Amino acid sequence: MTSPLIEKLVELKGVESNYIDAWGKPAKVNDQSKHKLLKAMGYQVDDPDALEKQVETEFQQMWMSPLNPVQVNRENEELFITVRLPIELVNDNFVLSIICEDGSVFEQTFVPIDGDLINSSILEDIEFQEYLVEIKHALPLGYHNLKLLAEDADEIASMRMIMAPNSCYHPQHLLDGEKVWGLSVQLYCLRSKNNWGIGDFSDLSQLVASAAKNGANFIGLNPIHALYPANPNACSPYGPSSRRWLNFIYIDVTAIDGFHTDSVQALVNDEEFQASLAFVRNVDYVDYEAVTRLKLSALEAIFNYQNNQYLSKNTKQNKAFKQFVAEGGESLQMLAVYDALQESLASQGKPSWGWPVFPNEFADYDSAAVAKFKKANAKRIKFYLFLQWQAALQLEAANEMAASSNMSIGIYRDLAVGVSEGSAEIWGNKDLYCTDASVGAPPDVLGPLGQNWGLPPMDPAKLYQQQYQPIIDLFDSNMKSSGALRIDHVMALLRLWWVVRGDDAKEGGYVYYPVDDLLGILALESQRHQSLVIGEDLGTVPEEIKSKLASNGVYSYRVFFFEQAPDGGFFSPAHYPVQSMSTLTTHDMPTLTGYWHCDDLELGKELGLYPTDEILTTLYASRHDNKQEILNSLHGHNSIPQSMDTNVDHLGMSQELNFGMQTHMAAGSSALLSLQLEDWLQMDKPVNVPGTYMEYPNWKRKLNRELEQIFNDPELQQLAHNLTNSRKKASQKD
Repeated sequence: MTSPLIEKLVELKGVESNYIDAWGKPAKVNDQSKHKLLKAMGYQVDDPDALEKQVETEFQQMWMSPLNPVQVNRENEELFITVRLPIELVNDNFVLSIICEDGSVFEQTFVPIDGDLINSSILEDIEFQEYLVEIKHALPLGYHNLKLLAEDADEIASMRMIMAPNSCYHPQHLLDGEKVWGLSVQLYCLRSKNNWGIGDFSDLSQLVASAAKNGANFIGLNPIHALYPANPNACSPYGPSSRRWLNFIYIDVTAIDGFHTDSVQALVNDEEFQASLAFVRNVDYVDYEAVTRLKLSALEAIFNYQNNQYLSKNTKQNKAFKQFVAEGGESLQMLAVYDALQESLASQGKPSWGWPVFPNEFADYDSAAVAKFKKANAKRIKFYLFLQWQAALQLEAANEMAASSNMSIGIYRDLAVGVSEGSAEIWGNKDLYCTDASVGAPPDVLGPLGQNWGLPPMDPAKLYQQQYQPIIDLFDSNMKSSGALRIDHVMALLRLWWVVRGDDAKEGGYVYYPVDDLLGILALESQRHQSLVIGEDLGTVPEEIKSKLASNGVYSYRVFFFEQAPDGGFFSPAHYPVQSMSTLTTHDMPTLTGYWHCDDLELGKELGLYPTDEILTTLYASRHDNKQEILNSLHGHNSIPQSMDTNVDHLGMSQELNFGMQTHMAAGSSALLSLQLEDWLQMDKPVNVPGTYMEYPNWKRKLNRELEQIFNDPELQQLAHNLTNSRKKASQKD
């Protein structure tokens, strides 16, 4: 039987006991799972006495803190804060001093007892009282510092005051009813004549310019977060080392000052180097090890040139580099140290896949051994700082290309839901993460056993204590050099499915996050960066988050194949919410060709993803029925020629059907339409097969044509023209 204290903790810590599952039925989280989740948060649930003492200590710490760590307010709301003081002080005069982000200062004098008494408690025979105090000054939007001062001006406590707008940014042209389309692509999939076996930021600039000329208003990317230079096969963009920084592998080496120097040219023109370069360009799957080896060797040579020529002298380049490093702060330094340390350990043959297996002296960023390593390896760390600088410059160049090409949105980036267990981000802030748990998903239609993504979650309480700075930094950094941000698994702002280490995914439970505060911060950063926000709201989505996202200006994510009515028919895209981005397929789904020909089901059978033949038979039958309903809908809306067969048994995927489905979506009501470049090219192989690790080469499959060829194809030019016309007509209907 669960103790009352544990039940109270479950409630206070946001552990959900009941939820609605993917089939719309009530589900419960068992007591054992709730115990384990509290334990993962650091509570000693197996020792009643120790737990009681732990909770009492937290309770006392709260009452001994005169102010909360942080408070998020919306514009035009009345402002109140809570102040906690011993009873003997509540009749004294105090000063609230608010130092605004712009440097302006507001002050007001108050006596606590003049406010509203909202709570009280006895600590060691001393009564503490909590009062609600009104802030009498209207504050501008931004991040402000509020100080509680005694009458003699001594500082007693401080807190962060965040003033947020009511909604995320909406481009005016979308508010005016314009409907636009764009292409989504996994950047590493791009082939081109000049890249080094993987898509790069110069390819992105070229894609932006070519797509814009053909009517596209945005290019959507996979997460381009920093991964692991010393562990290149850990290549999932959704399991990064740091979500604040960039993956250096997307740097176009040839575009950096120093590439054409004699020393660098001697390196890259070496016969063995050229043979490796030809190999990585020609293979159909990205060879991350070979690409990383080639790029690092060339980038190191370029760095040595720039370090001697610019970065050790009083040059404009060095000033810009130093400014970048200074603005990056500890987070950037920590990533560079981590990359250099991991590389060093790997070169010595020591365990190095992530900090959990580092030698004990290197297990913490703040350790003496790490400080010693930093001094001894300053130049190598500077090299990794240099890579981040160059990546940021090249991404910004692609962003500027979008602006000069008159794209109304430009680049839209993708924010992964978390970082992997061995990441630099956790290494540098272990207190924030619950490393004995992982983020995942409860059982649903596509994953009947649930999912475990191997991404340790942030502790909501620690996030609050850190004044939400990690979230602020996350939104700020991912909105740079872009016009929109897609948030993967946006339900994470409300709740995450935690799975304790060693448990099956279905044994997890939901933990709630301060959704209103997080949405306020998201809105503030969105407005500052003028970045539209798209929330990937697929899977088990509670109604409460849908309405919150909509009212906060977050665009919903609508996938055609999931927009199905109870009778099996597919909703017309004309009925999708205007405040949404619609799409046909995603990186976790088969391509249009793969879907129509059931290649994904056949592949799943080969990979052993279906426990029984009965399950597979059911999936084939369901796919057949869905395809017929899709065909009925396409004919019903005259999206494909009437000459095309109406019976799915007689109709294979063709270019005419493929393009018809895309223009069918373009006639819809969503403000944004995103189409996968793979579907333009009528590809059949997926880029990712959920539920697999080594069984399938996830995150490696390249496009089947070079970038230079795609937009010279008259049939694709015509498709783009048709999409643009359909979007214009849909705009006129509003």
